[in-house]
Amino acid sequence: MNKKELKQLIETEYSNIAGICILKNGEQVYEYCGNNSSHNSHVHIYSCTKSIISILVGIAVDHGSIKSIDQPILSFFPDYQVKRGEHTIQEITVKDMLTMTVPYKYKSAPYTKYFSSADWVKTALDLAGGKGTIGEFRYAPLIGPDILSGILRKAAGITVLEFAQKYLFSPLKIDVKKNIIFTSKEDQMAWYHQDYSNGWVSDRLGNNTAAWGLELSAREMAEIGQLCLNEGIWNGRRIVSPEWIRESTSVHAHWEEAGLDYGYLWWIHDNGFMAVGDCGNIIYINRKRKMVTAINSLYNIHAKDRIPLITDALEPLFDL
Repeated sequence: MNKKELKQLIETEYSNIAGICILKNGEQVYEYCGNNSSHNSHVHIYSCTKSIISILVGIAVDHGSIKSIDQPILSFFPDYQVKRGEHTIQEITVKDMLTMTVPYKYKSAPYTKYFSSADWVKTALDLAGGKGTIGEFRYAPLIGPDILSGILRKAAGITVLEFAQKYLFSPLKIDVKKNIIFTSKEDQMAWYHQDYSNGWVSDRLGNNTAAWGLELSAREMAEIGQLCLNEGIWNGRRIVSPEWIRESTSVHAHWEEAGLDYGYLWWIHDNGFMAVGDCGNIIYINRKRKMVTAINSLYNIHAKDRIPLITDALEPLFDL
């Protein structure tokens, strides 16, 4: 396959792709801009947000703001009132949150309750625990991970966006401009369907989302992937410890139903690790090839899986 054939493949079979950025040995070897995007067009990256939260937790651990990921989550919320007879939530640790091994009190996610509440962290705490078993993998795509946002905010004393801007985004020259706060359901749905904006979703109290809601360009996504491939170093500067990167991208849990391994908010594959979000958003790190492939995509819930595009077309073509 040549570049012309690749472009045709992308535009016919992966038509909602906004941007692709591929780094090899830290150098950009390919960039694609589609759907009237540019290299700095920001797109909602959905669950790829989780992996950025993982990095931020690592930075907080490095700083000592979070003393240990074995801390109970409620140690960060001393004023939280545990319901009578509720014991499970008291045993949940930060590590349990990172590995998606937390039980929740719902079978189908109560999105209306979540989105209509002013405090998404408290709502997530209210739904955590119950009669489930800690340690069993349960992927929480949206409701639940906001507990980690609350922990980061409590530990650092500033919002997650402010913390990220200071310790992760600014060193990498990543530009995330503002909190995005919805005033209505219609406002939220309009945001899902718009092509480009720049910010990070938060509730009305300024708690940034941990499982979704961050907007990045494909180039910025690739740079985050490269930071992790470099074990926490960016342009000679240590952003997060190598110990955290190695630990967070090692297997800690397994999703039996899907046959997938999980680290600390990263999916683990045979050659490395990846952040994966709805609509075809992905940061794919290949340790063996020393390559990072980042793809951001516009709203399309039926988007085609990007992994075959990466492994069968992009990596072979640009592994120079």
